[in-house]
Amino acid sequence: MDTSNPAPEKTPARAQRVLVLQGGGALGSYQAGAYQALCHHDFEPDWIAGISIGAINAAIIAGNPREKRVGRLKEFWDLVSAPVPWNPVTSGDRGRSVFNEASAALIATFGVPGFFQPRFPPAPLWPQGTPQSQSYYDTAPLRATLERLVDFDRINDLTTRLSVGAVSVTTGNFKYFDNFEFREQGKKIGPEHIMASGALPPGFPSIEIEGEHFWDGGLASNTPLDYVLDAEVNNDLLIFQVDLFSARGPLPVSLLAAAEREKDIRYSSRTRMNTDKNRQIHNARMALRELIEKLPDDLKNDPSVEILRKAARENTVTVVHLIYRSKNYESSSKDYDFSHVGMVEHWAAGERDVNRSMRHEDWLERPQSGETMVTYDLTGDGAETLEGKQE
Repeated sequence: MDTSNPAPEKTPARAQRVLVLQGGGALGSYQAGAYQALCHHDFEPDWIAGISIGAINAAIIAGNPREKRVGRLKEFWDLVSAPVPWNPVTSGDRGRSVFNEASAALIATFGVPGFFQPRFPPAPLWPQGTPQSQSYYDTAPLRATLERLVDFDRINDLTTRLSVGAVSVTTGNFKYFDNFEFREQGKKIGPEHIMASGALPPGFPSIEIEGEHFWDGGLASNTPLDYVLDAEVNNDLLIFQVDLFSARGPLPVSLLAAAEREKDIRYSSRTRMNTDKNRQIHNARMALRELIEKLPDDLKNDPSVEILRKAARENTVTVVHLIYRSKNYESSSKDYDFSHVGMVEHWAAGERDVNRSMRHEDWLERPQSGETMVTYDLTGDGAETLEGKQE
């Protein structure tokens, strides 16, 4: 992007660039495709925040130099997606649905190479209280994969900010592992922090970190947008939020459709809620600034007023919302159907949605006047709109 002529203040083009990646298992290749397309549009994130599969994608991106990132993502998704001896794409929606369910069943039975493998003997046959008794799968293969594909020294050198979320098993408290904050604490991000973010029970075991056990962050919040907004209140932000579950969807017509819809609602983001909350805060801060200006001169320098003046400061936030929208043949098993054909389709959908969004590059230079948080859904249900808001 040409920055030779600086844009006016408070425009997305001048903001700190953030990539926010939701959890969603096998659907995560949509995020990888979206990142590849963002690279073509010269979007290089300063900060990547992820949960679950989003944390894995985030670690691969942050843990590699720019020229290797897409290649490493492809290596990961080729490794964990299972090839099939036939092409189900021409089978029609019903045929694809049967294929997807069969593929997901095979994954549940045999696991995913480089990711997780079933326990033998199965978890119920292990003595109660042993680590093996508390999950159906062993995620040791994922540690080996992360150690091979991610340069954790690079992550801890703070080249790119990385934040991944997990939940304490014993307290239920949500926690983010952040390389910038870790540096101040004398700590380092390692494979265990990424694994903790994706340790969804009862499939995957909890991950122990400094004596505390953690599960998948999606149990509490499946999108790290809130963390980003809370952690950065000074610099303007341009956020590409890549979600894998849509809050909106049709009324289910079957049990399978109901199960899928329930999962979409449970794991979807609440971006509109964040936007409305931010607008309320903005209005309060704006009123406070106006009130301070009306104070007599002898009160403007009062220490209490200075505290209020600092509290009234705010940054501007632009969120470009990219949401994977399911096909008619996908069901509630879509997040653990690691078939290669599904991976390729999700990757291509991510590329397509970014390219569609970036046809409207004028919004990057548009001054953000009157609002401190603007959310664009530039793809919608296939429509290209600049004003569409998506919850």
